[in-house]
Amino acid sequence: MAVAKNGKRPADRSSTPPGTDPHQGAAHAGAFGCFEQGSSGRLSPDRLLNVLRRTGILPDDPRIAETVANLDRARPAPPPAEPWLLAAEEFAAATQRNRGIIERAARGELAVPDFPALVADLQRIYQEVRADRRGAVAAYIPQLARVDADQFAISVCTVDGQRFSIGDADVNFCLQSVSKTVNYCLTLEEHGPDTVHRHVGREPSGQGFNELTFNKAGLPHNPMINAGAIMSCSLIQRGLDAADRFDFVADTWKRLAGGRGVGFNNSVYLSERNTADRNFALGYSMRERGAFPSGTDLLATLEFYFQCCSIEVDAQQLAVAAASLANAGVCPLTEDPVFSARTVRHCLSLMSSCGMYDFSGEFAFTIGLPAKSGVSGALMLVVPQLMGIAIWSPRLDAHGNSVRGIEVCRGLVDCYNVHTYDLLTGTGAGSGKRDPRLRRQQSAIEGIVGLCFAASQGDLNEIRRLTACNVPLGAADYDGRTALHLAAAEGHRDIVEFLLSMGVDPQPVDRWGGTPLDDANRFGHRELVQLLADATGTDLAGR
Repeated sequence: MAVAKNGKRPADRSSTPPGTDPHQGAAHAGAFGCFEQGSSGRLSPDRLLNVLRRTGILPDDPRIAETVANLDRARPAPPPAEPWLLAAEEFAAATQRNRGIIERAARGELAVPDFPALVADLQRIYQEVRADRRGAVAAYIPQLARVDADQFAISVCTVDGQRFSIGDADVNFCLQSVSKTVNYCLTLEEHGPDTVHRHVGREPSGQGFNELTFNKAGLPHNPMINAGAIMSCSLIQRGLDAADRFDFVADTWKRLAGGRGVGFNNSVYLSERNTADRNFALGYSMRERGAFPSGTDLLATLEFYFQCCSIEVDAQQLAVAAASLANAGVCPLTEDPVFSARTVRHCLSLMSSCGMYDFSGEFAFTIGLPAKSGVSGALMLVVPQLMGIAIWSPRLDAHGNSVRGIEVCRGLVDCYNVHTYDLLTGTGAGSGKRDPRLRRQQSAIEGIVGLCFAASQGDLNEIRRLTACNVPLGAADYDGRTALHLAAAEGHRDIVEFLLSMGVDPQPVDRWGGTPLDDANRFGHRELVQLLADATGTDLAGR
């Protein structure tokens, strides 16, 4: 989708009123033709919704709400004996205000064209990671200590509103430190970066999130640690009373999450407030240093901070909010421009360097994406211009980050070229990663090239990783050469043994009629010749 100069995505043409577009009939015919039809020339409404669901456009998406309502009204009652089918003109009438998103989904033109492949990878990663029971729930806040530690959810939303969730994705949890991202954005929108950063720094602290430490100017190091987040709360809508300030923040989260209302966990709020000696110490220390804006009510600011941490969402909402940040501040489901692109740029920059507590440097090195974690086990990951991902699992590591959350991030970056600096290595030979922005055929070709390169280089670890990413181990390049051919030619016994153990065809033929056994024999790898002969049942004496 084109992006305007202000960084916002333009409104979808699907909202054009019927009768105002002279090309409307042709557009509807094109959309109708995107869906497979039977010999009758009619379309099953259920197939329409199933195709949309497969591409990640779910029935509760507000952008197709009118189409879903139209189909429900038109559905015969009682159900007919024959399948209910729509003619082209009936399809046009049902989809007239939603045709843009419907046609783009059917044509595979959304942010992730092969969405089922992404879903399959997320399902695989979920099953692999759920067995990890390292870590423990946050014990210093009594209410968080009572949460079921084994709950686990992954939810994704792309910048085109494609969504998928698995696990406990509809269970509410408190934002905790994830709230710091939106509070920082709100301060930037209201005051601008120059004013905001007269009161809070923008450098990593290298210390724990609640350490009693400040920069050389006596300010909090950044808005992503407790002291900096308390400072953000002192700057948000200072002219409003306490209730209206909280409603302002909660409404912002609602807008980011696509219009679904957020909750508030009063017991967590009370529990956190009653065990907040360190946060009170941070507040008083900043007041002593003159860091707060003039006239700040410290106790009211701390109360506001605890309330923001106690806002509740589920993983589905958090994923849509993350996608709104990935989409330059515009919610993909509602096209609501919640934040400016400039504000989001500043926020993502600090999430990249400071968002994962004192693990931020390591996370930036290995994952290379903006993220923010919270001690409730929430982790919000942003892939700019592509998607937002929410992971929730309450078991925390020593840094206060979700153990499973970090492992999910590792799994994604292992399969996809979404690390910020993957662009330096590309997606061709040698990287083996898939680009989720590509159609299935393009992604498959690049996976095969990466597999063949790894086999020629003797990189068994990379081949194991590609295996986990569902790259077909027996696939051939344009010359019919397979990983087994290349490993045999280069004498990489461990790779030949691995490929054979995985059930690949032991005697594929390239376009010159050669097999891996021929390659091993040609280059004098006698051990591999015997190994491949045994695998293929070849009588070496007769050769």
